[in-house]
Parts: sequence; C-alpha cells; structure tokens
Amino acid sequence: MRILVVSQYFWPENFRVNDLVKEWVHRGHQVTVLTGIPNYPVGKVFDVFRAEPHAFRSYEGTEVFRVPMLPRGVGSFWLILNYLSFVLGGITFGPWRLRGKQVDVIFVFGPSPATAALPALWLGEIKKAPVVFWVLDLWPESLSAVGVVRSPTIIRCVRDIVGFIYNRCTLVLGQSKSSLAIIARHCDDISKIRYFPSWAEDVFDDDTVQLAPEISKRGDVFTVLFAGNIGEAQDIPAVLDAAERLKDNDAIRWVTVGDGRKFDWLKAAVVRRGLENKVLLTGRFAMERMPSFYAHADVLLVSLRRDPVFSMTIPGKVQSYLMAGIPLLGMLDGEGAAVIRDAQAGLTCEAGDDVGLAQAVLSFKAMSVVERKQMGLNGRDYARREFGRPQLMGYLDALLAEAMTMRKAKSCRIKR
Repeated sequence: MRILVVSQYFWPENFRVNDLVKEWVHRGHQVTVLTGIPNYPVGKVFDVFRAEPHAFRSYEGTEVFRVPMLPRGVGSFWLILNYLSFVLGGITFGPWRLRGKQVDVIFVFGPSPATAALPALWLGEIKKAPVVFWVLDLWPESLSAVGVVRSPTIIRCVRDIVGFIYNRCTLVLGQSKSSLAIIARHCDDISKIRYFPSWAEDVFDDDTVQLAPEISKRGDVFTVLFAGNIGEAQDIPAVLDAAERLKDNDAIRWVTVGDGRKFDWLKAAVVRRGLENKVLLTGRFAMERMPSFYAHADVLLVSLRRDPVFSMTIPGKVQSYLMAGIPLLGMLDGEGAAVIRDAQAGLTCEAGDDVGLAQAVLSFKAMSVVERKQMGLNGRDYARREFGRPQLMGYLDALLAEAMTMRKAKSCRIKR
C-alpha cells in the first residue's frame, strides 16, 4: 500500500507514530509522512533540527515532508496558535509538498489536537484517498477535563469541528473500548467506528538491558518510576502528595523520566516541598533509552486525573509497562485500571487518591521479590496476548484495506 501518514508530531519527537511508520516500511508498504516542526513537549524548536533540518527529511526509508508551524511556546494562547498553524500549514503547503505523490490511503495519528485531521481530509479529496483517523484523545471532552477550555461556546464549536471530521473520515479508530461510545456521540454513521488499541513496543521486551547511568543504583531503596508526559492529565500534584506522605521513609524514592507542560511546575514543587532527595527528575530521553531507566524500577507508575473522559482511556504507557515485565502501580479509574487488574500485573487505587497511592507503594514494598516478579510476568504475558505488536499491526493493515474498499465502493455509487 501507498500510505500517507498525517501527524502534527513525528521524529525526532518521541511518539508511537515513529514505531508505526518503521513497522509499515518493514512490511513493504510505501510510506510518506506529512508533519510539522519538532517542538514537543518543551515548546521550542529542537536545537538539532534547527541546526540541520535537512537531516530529518527521511526516517527509516520514509520521505518526511514538513509544513511551517508555530511552536507550542508557553501558555494556552500559544498552544492554540500551534494547533491552528499546523492546520493552516497542512492545508496550504501540504498539497504542494505532496504534489505528484500517489496515495492509496491516508492515516491520521490523533493525539491532541483533533484538528490535525483537517489537512488529511483536504488531501483525501485531492488524492481521492480514504482517510483513517486513529483517535487517541477525545475532543472536546478532554479539553474541558484538563481545564484548557472552559467556555461552553468554544466547547460547542470544537464539538462541531470534531463531528465534521469524524463524519468525513472513512474509518474512525478508538484506542479503548470505552472510547467508542464517546466517538459515536459525534459520528452520524457508527458503522465506521472500530476498536484499535495501542500495541506494546518490542523494545521493552528485554530483560538484559543495562541500567541507565543517569540514576544511581540503590539496592537498598524501593524505586517508583513514572515515565512519559508530565501534563495536566497525569495529576502530578496528587503523585507529589503521595510522595510527601512517604518522605520520612528513606527506603523509598520516586523517579520521573519525561518532560511536558508541567515539568517546570514539578521542579519548583519538589523544591518547595523539600523532596529533592526523594523525587528524582531526569528529563526526557529517546524511546530506545527507556528500557534502561525501567530497569531501575521496582514498580512503574501510571496516573490520570479523576474525570469520566479519562476513565475511558488506556494511557499508551500501560502497554509499554506491561511488556517491560515490571509490576504496575496505577492511580486511575476505568478501563486503564481494569487492564492492570485483569492482567494481575499490579495494584491500583482510585484517581486522585494520594492516600491510596502511598499505601499501595507500602504494600508493594512489603511483598517479596518473587511476588512482584510474578506480577511483572503476568503483565508481559497479558501484553503479548492482548496488545501484541504482530497481531495488531496485521489488524491495522486489514483496516486500511477495508477503508480502501469502502472508498472505492462509495466512488462507484456516486458515478452511478
């Protein structure tokens, strides 16, 4: 297949779409990527890209075309401009960048913003190709959940835009079973909605990895590790509350590997609370480095704010955590927590429950190494069975082929 991937984020930014493109190339597909300028999550253009932009025109044998856009900056105003600039850049420059390119199907990688699908729809009309949208963030519900948008008028406008997008896509994929009902609220034809979860990356299926030198090896300390985006949705204040409750326990430490819009707030809060010796902030690293950080962990932490929309999502890190073979510690509700329990891969408490989180850490620490090891093995078995990369990639190929058939059938009906 000739696949065009439209994504506001792409390598050297660290997103799952990178792994997806690599897999498609490995499977023999001809892949082209239309994306923006790398600036996530710090909000400024990456120095390595600014210094040598020509070095990022190809990825694993894939042509990468970039449209002009404004970086995220700091604050909601600049974030909105960032979102809008990709839409305008994609619609204006996308067709020119991709002139002469033959496309069988267009795939939209869909974390925030959902508006990134608009250039894909325009290109779908130009290229006469079906558009498949993988929805990883539920707009407008998630916008109000994290407090980014409070105006009912703006929420209604976003809802109309989302409905416009869903109704013009050939297929709409939801990353959790619960999310399908939310997507259906904005989609007139629910027969086009499919369940497609994130897969567990193979890079985490390795027990021989060396420990990351950025973290001191402490055999006498129980390590709780959080990896990934540090934003509003992750409820970092509640995590710090739990850490503060256990700050007098010298046998427990918290390690954060990642970056995001609340990273500066987190650094300041750690100092303000006097947790510098308890909470280690390492910053962001490439996906390939993450297993070496996981190797320090006794448990891997995943957290989400208390909100109905977040209870309907499975954070992408859950699959990675499971494949790592390390027990999971979840402070979240709904489907994400259910996966941890069903897999018998760890302990959970309700979203926002810092008391429960602190108690769960103590419960984990009281377990034997053998008990924790078994939880990790349970998680890895579950990941291979439910989120295995080979079967999910094969299923995604089938979904793209289905979209092509649907588009062809629609074209035949129109001609008649």
